[in-house]
Amino acid sequence: MPRSGCAVSLSGRSTDMANPVVSVVIPTYNHAQFLQAAIQSVLDQTFTGWEAIVVNNYSEDNTEEIVAAFGDPRVRLVNFRNHGIIAASRNHGIGLARGQYVAFLDSDDTWYPEKLARCVEMLEAGCDAVCHGEFWVKEGNPPKAVHYGPERRTRYDSLLFDGNCLSTSAIVVKKSALDSVGGFDEDPRMVTAEDYELWLRLARNGCRFGIIDEMLGEYRLHHGNASKAVVRQLQAVLAVLDRHFGEMGSVGMMRRLMMRRRRAREYYVSARNFQDNGDHASAFRHFLKAMVTFPFMMKIYAAIVLYGPWRPGRRT
Repeated sequence: MPRSGCAVSLSGRSTDMANPVVSVVIPTYNHAQFLQAAIQSVLDQTFTGWEAIVVNNYSEDNTEEIVAAFGDPRVRLVNFRNHGIIAASRNHGIGLARGQYVAFLDSDDTWYPEKLARCVEMLEAGCDAVCHGEFWVKEGNPPKAVHYGPERRTRYDSLLFDGNCLSTSAIVVKKSALDSVGGFDEDPRMVTAEDYELWLRLARNGCRFGIIDEMLGEYRLHHGNASKAVVRQLQAVLAVLDRHFGEMGSVGMMRRLMMRRRRAREYYVSARNFQDNGDHASAFRHFLKAMVTFPFMMKIYAAIVLYGPWRPGRRT
């Protein structure tokens, strides 16, 4: 059942291909091996008033053939060169969207059949955006249930100072809300954190987020150059924080401490990710950065003792 301050009522919308209720934006690049399952999960929705816009960054695989094979007029492919900025692909899809609501689905993720029905139900009850839980899936590991929210965490100050608590492939949002803030920021410094930056601007603009405490989709985790990914994500989040902290202008001592604590938290999270990847030397360096940035976070000291370079078997 939903956890939300938005009252719930069932949607009576009927299917109208010319006027879809939901536009599903699916950016993709060389993900043909996953894209078929992603699109099929949209076709399997119990809610049928949707269109799907596959924004293809000129993939070099058989992406176009995969989309054409479905033969469903509700699914269309547009080629768009995003120059490595996925936010640009999502914005292009938003610009083409005809629906009242926009849902985002990364081409390697999937939804469960009730996803759109449950989200539209809450949107029509008064929410501006809705997010549900997901299973995080990684080859060789059991699925991990991840709950987003709760609603109090989707307010601007909480999102800014406590971190992101939402997921792009789990979000459905009013198109009017997206238009009111100009969509995703396409600043290349924020690549991988452009979704977090959008949630911040939506929240600051008064967007009312509803949370569905159910697993209604799967988010795929990939193997790859994990250390580079950790660095890229850290830099992107710090760029988001710099943007929003800078927009606050002159602040008092308490706010300045909160800003330092927030940056330290991000260094700490990165350190734990390095640790999980077996890169203990990088983990130790980032624990130290967290400590220097905000020395009052007690768990940093325990981490430094436990994961310092003096520990046997550590990678350098």
